[in-house]
Amino acid sequence: MTDIFDFSAPPPLYAVMGNPVAHSKSPQIHKMFSEQCDVRLQYDRIQVDVGGFEQAVQYFQSNGGRGLNITVPFKVEAWRLADELSARARRTEAVNTIQFEHDMIIGDNTDGVGLVTDLKKNLHCSLTGKKILILGAGGAVRGVLQPVLEKAPANLTVANRTVDKAVALAGQFNDLGEIIACGFDKLHGQTFDLVVNGTAASLADELPPLPDQLFNENALAYDMMYADKPTVFMRWANEHGAARTADGIGMLVEQAAESFFIWHGVRPETTPVIEFFMRDNRPHA
Repeated sequence: MTDIFDFSAPPPLYAVMGNPVAHSKSPQIHKMFSEQCDVRLQYDRIQVDVGGFEQAVQYFQSNGGRGLNITVPFKVEAWRLADELSARARRTEAVNTIQFEHDMIIGDNTDGVGLVTDLKKNLHCSLTGKKILILGAGGAVRGVLQPVLEKAPANLTVANRTVDKAVALAGQFNDLGEIIACGFDKLHGQTFDLVVNGTAASLADELPPLPDQLFNENALAYDMMYADKPTVFMRWANEHGAARTADGIGMLVEQAAESFFIWHGVRPETTPVIEFFMRDNRPHA
């Protein structure tokens, strides 16, 4: 880029908001993107108490903030707070990217793009014709159902502890393809080509109640959460027949690249950033 920066002024301010958020690698990712694309910015983590999200967003906006990434558990609340929504955020009823423009809060959702891009480009996992299971029915899962269904899987099952939430999600997206809703107890006797953990259980080193037999031959187990070592879901999947496991670091980087494009109009290269963060818990596909 050829912009001449005024380095006497503070850099444009961006951040990720969530609870918990201390583990987030988003500041480092956006720093790497900014250096790669020659975009000046400051990007921070902001821990927000449950019940204080709207106030935190308004405070950030009033203090010159330009954009936010939103993580668990505030994606649905961010959708409600937005003044304008992108088509994909309107459909998913969840927001993970906010842009402030002319005192307006504009909400978007880049989670689905991040997941599908990571699966296809980085992990070489085709979704077409596959039996797919997604665990959870919160804001993170809402954000990925449309782009996954658009890849024409054989069917998509959403399993959740609270069955009514899974049923509501299935009803919202069943015009895009075959989607089945159930509780975890109904997974016994079923097997899948791709199992995606969309719950936040891994952050607490916990597992959803899953049956021992869940994976077809050559199945991929994918945790949307990430850590510096294999998550408890990945360890469980390795012990119960998954051919491959991966955490959500690639999804994080790919969705961050889409957010970066929304904010700055330039699309960074993701491969070197993913390679920087790769640990033994990510397959070299």
